[in-house]
Amino acid sequence: MAVAAPNVSSGSRLPAELNSFVGRRHEIAEVKRLLSEARLVTLVGVGGVGKSRLALRVAFDVRRTFPDGVWLVELAALESPELLVQAVTETLEVQDRSVRAPIDVLVDHLRDKHLLVILDNCEHLLEESAAVVETLMRSSSGLHILATSRQALGVVGERTMPVPTMAVPEINGSRPSTEALRQSDAVRLFTERAQAVLPAFEVTDANRDSVAAICRWLDGIPLAIELAAVRLRALSVQQLLDRLDDRFRLLTMGVRTALPRQQTLRALIDWSYTLCTDQERLLWHRLAVFSGGLDLEAAEQVCAGEGIEPDEIMDLVNGLVDKSVLTREEQGTAVRYRLLETIRQYGRDRLQESGDEAALKARHRDWCQDLATRAQHGWYGPGQVGWFTRLRADHGNLRTALEFCLATPGETGPGLAIATALRFYWIAAGSLREGRGWLDRLLAADPTPTPARARALLVNARLAVLQSDFTVMAPMLEEVRDLERRFDDAALLAGVDYVAGLAALIQRDPTAAVDLLGAALDGNRQVDDEMGVVNSLMYLATANSLSGDTDRALAQFEECLTICEGRQENWFRSYTLWLYGIETWKHGDTARAVEMEREAIRLKQPFNDRLGISLCIEALAWMAASEDAERAVVLFGASQESWRSFGGPLFGYLSGYHDAAEMVARERLGSKRFDVAFHKGTVLAVAEAIAYAIGEGTPAEKPSSEPSPLTKREREIARLVAKGMSNKEIAATLVIAQRTAEGHVEHILCKLGFNSRAQIAAWVAAQEDHLPGSSS
Repeated sequence: MAVAAPNVSSGSRLPAELNSFVGRRHEIAEVKRLLSEARLVTLVGVGGVGKSRLALRVAFDVRRTFPDGVWLVELAALESPELLVQAVTETLEVQDRSVRAPIDVLVDHLRDKHLLVILDNCEHLLEESAAVVETLMRSSSGLHILATSRQALGVVGERTMPVPTMAVPEINGSRPSTEALRQSDAVRLFTERAQAVLPAFEVTDANRDSVAAICRWLDGIPLAIELAAVRLRALSVQQLLDRLDDRFRLLTMGVRTALPRQQTLRALIDWSYTLCTDQERLLWHRLAVFSGGLDLEAAEQVCAGEGIEPDEIMDLVNGLVDKSVLTREEQGTAVRYRLLETIRQYGRDRLQESGDEAALKARHRDWCQDLATRAQHGWYGPGQVGWFTRLRADHGNLRTALEFCLATPGETGPGLAIATALRFYWIAAGSLREGRGWLDRLLAADPTPTPARARALLVNARLAVLQSDFTVMAPMLEEVRDLERRFDDAALLAGVDYVAGLAALIQRDPTAAVDLLGAALDGNRQVDDEMGVVNSLMYLATANSLSGDTDRALAQFEECLTICEGRQENWFRSYTLWLYGIETWKHGDTARAVEMEREAIRLKQPFNDRLGISLCIEALAWMAASEDAERAVVLFGASQESWRSFGGPLFGYLSGYHDAAEMVARERLGSKRFDVAFHKGTVLAVAEAIAYAIGEGTPAEKPSSEPSPLTKREREIARLVAKGMSNKEIAATLVIAQRTAEGHVEHILCKLGFNSRAQIAAWVAAQEDHLPGSSS
């Protein structure tokens, strides 16, 4: 079975479908109805019944109803309950760098949003999912949640819909025509999946009874039907039916009604298992240790040995793909593989029975440690974006390895090595809180004073500084100093000076920052750590600028940029361009400064560095304030969301530039025009804001002379009223209750001072060039 890489559209994150969605018209309509009546709907049913596919199809159909998008949060591979909230924030692209509770950050982000979130596979995190859902639903009236689980969440206001198996041909004494049989959902699914392996396959008068019997044997369970249809590559329809008949009679001793549906699926997976070669079965077991997918290299490193040679892995993987055990996903130029969760759990059960689980988990841990180490060494150079992308794809595997290290006696050392090696990934991915969480737990698990502990403490302190958590930072740096004296490690001392210097800079003490960062620069040069040199130079130049030593600052920025360009390094280069651009602007070369900020944004885009991009947009606003105040304020509005999620005073040492630019813009525009322009920036999608900032686009509409008195939702409904829709039609279009639509229309009439829908239509027509959120 092939699945495409996510098809990313503005404000939505849904995977594209490469194989067709079959049937379920009644179920789709019912889920839509439930979503119009309740903000939490849970699809419940046994594994393999098609809950996830149904949820995704409904989400795709209603996506235009939710201005802030539809988002899929996949929980199947998440084993740590404490990471549930983080999984949601990551999916919603909330890059929180504050020390606030994660749930509070998420609540703030969702408070004024109107969106649909799919929580897929909640059953193994049922209590945690229920608690998070309840909190979010209470805090955000515009949030809808569509959950899938094997049982209900049990939250107040939840509407549940049991997902039935697919309709199968009835046995009621009559014999439907072949054409009628083809319209059965189960038969249609069987036919389409059979044609994937046997293009000429059709349901005919000759095979119709066998096809109908197969679908009945399989209880209409979609995954079971898909697994069975693959067998037509080697069997005829009648042979397939005969083998199914034999297998189920063995399980039930001939009493068909004795076989529960979940056991039906287990029987099909058992059969898929028996049809695999011994080596394919062995690989299936071993692949079950991966979380969230893998590539061929990972399979070769973890799964080869003791019965499987490395050069046999590719053919075995292809065999499992052909048998629909593995799904194949294309992500850019790379190919990754994934076990469906039901099939992965089957493999884990078999692995446990084999007695090899501990050894395979250790090999998986070793592979993750090697991956993190290679990424650390390759980070500083032309392969940086590739390594970031690779680590992002294997984030689930890294989590699984770290959990193994914490749960297994004697494994703290490898865990510290992994978490420490990921230092720049934690920063670039916006996962400061998660990185600190793993380091805190690992450091607490083993207090033995070692160089590895010192390095881990140093990374943890650095992440704490980036969250402005200076109180926690101080004792960690003190312990690193003690360990440095014990082990006489100059690199550790340079690291301590760097973290302390960055903390001083953020706390607006440029004099102390110059001393500490200068010492860090000297120390990094001494140990020949060029990446440390660049990192120190970048902020030392900033500290010198704030201290008034601008000539030294310019020389250091230039040196830093030259080193980065020579290495084809992009992360530090982008931050250097941001800071150097500000210094260039201060010296009067605004045109060059603007180009520096725009280049920095382009370099940050592959990392999805939302904070860094917002810093550059903010700087561009300062640079525009005196010449184009309206543009400056739109840019201020565009960067606002990131500051809300950030929640700390990082880079507050530059806040004076913001205050000065805002004052200039207010003087030039006046309060009303300022507010209109600012609002215009806040409603830009991320891609629109970036395009506007780098000069490759303009906002879709010109700001009106004054802000609209209507909310985003009310404006949407006003446009539907203008189209002549009744309240009932509006409710159906937006998937809301009719009484909710009626309430919105009343509010619109009241706010605009009107007494008829015709007046609303006329108002919309007059505003069509200015109405925020309007579309052509």
